Amino acid sequence: MTRTDDLPRSIREIDELADRNLERLERITGHDLRTQRADHFDSVELIPADRLRPEPIRWLWPGWLARGKLHVLAGAPGTGKTTIAIDLAASVTAGRALPSGYRPQRGSVLIWSGEDDPADTLVPRLLAAGADLTRVRFVGDTREDGERRPFDPARDVDLLAAAVAGVDDVALLIVDPLVSAVAGDSHKNAEVRRGLAPLVDLAARLDAALVGITHYSKGTQGREPLERVSGSLAFGALARVVFGTVRQQAEDGEPQRMLLARCKSNIGPDGGGFTYAFEQAELRAHPGVEASRIVWGAAVEGTARELLAEAEPADDHAEARDAADWLRELLASGPMAVKDVRRHGDNAGFAWRTLQRAMRAAGVESKRGGFGLPATWGLHSSATVAPVAPTLETGATGATDGDLARLEGGGEVIYL
Repeated sequence: MTRTDDLPRSIREIDELADRNLERLERITGHDLRTQRADHFDSVELIPADRLRPEPIRWLWPGWLARGKLHVLAGAPGTGKTTIAIDLAASVTAGRALPSGYRPQRGSVLIWSGEDDPADTLVPRLLAAGADLTRVRFVGDTREDGERRPFDPARDVDLLAAAVAGVDDVALLIVDPLVSAVAGDSHKNAEVRRGLAPLVDLAARLDAALVGITHYSKGTQGREPLERVSGSLAFGALARVVFGTVRQQAEDGEPQRMLLARCKSNIGPDGGGFTYAFEQAELRAHPGVEASRIVWGAAVEGTARELLAEAEPADDHAEARDAADWLRELLASGPMAVKDVRRHGDNAGFAWRTLQRAMRAAGVESKRGGFGLPATWGLHSSATVAPVAPTLETGATGATDGDLARLEGGGEVIYL
């Protein structure tokens, strides 16, 4: 017999309703409210492993967006990171195909932006991308002690959890910029982990993919993609998936193209990406209102470091000169197998594409191996060292077709 069996039906129904509401609040807030009422002492919970049932990753977009996990979208200014996030939101709310062609299950999206105005920037971009606005909610101001102030992701996540308790189907949570969730020093690992924990916990409770937007640190071109993410390495370490964007070098007369690469994944394959471009669209239902949207292009294969180095033009000649000097020193004692040159280059912090561009300037000759022997790079004693030029043209690298890491993928970027 339960404790409510001897109560009148109307009182029992009220008690059962209160229990259901309490269970829902516990699920959203992540707190065991019943235990807190009964126990008034601190403790640490130990969870027996044999009581846990193995579960598969729940993908919102297979291989790219996982429910309940943190994703970091990093890139240089002007590469459309926010516009990409808006495009993802549109796909989720409308069940529209993502860049890979996969159609996600429709769900709601929660967006907080500390940089863009929803009315004149974000809503027009959502409409241009074909979003279902009835499934989008923006995080507005916080009311506390009768006062109204801007939402602070570093201190207001508990209030946000309570506010979103009435939304059952949140599938995507976007935070822009992610660094705003860290109240302390964003360059200290412990403070970053402590600051991001409430947001990550909320995403897990909502079973929603969390996408945080950030940028690259200056002067990090050519380095490992995760090292380029601004702030502490904890941003990239705590995220289960990290994306990077770069602006590709445009040929004369051609429109600018971009590249989105999957830099890291702890829960699936990494590498690969998609090319994309921007277009301006006028909203038919709102004459005079224009917004940018993403036009996705071909899928590309390769490691993130290779793809980003292939796509991104050099800022100046310094890195290429350093790479040329390093190659001359490495090969001074004689030719070396290409795979060994590449391995030494990785250890020295040089992207493979940077070394390929520096070959001609360093006076390096590439020779194919015969009868099962590996291809080699070596200094050409009669070669004239050419000045370093910041170019991605194949002919200027001195590398053979077999040495070059090309971007592969069917189709082209569409420009409307």
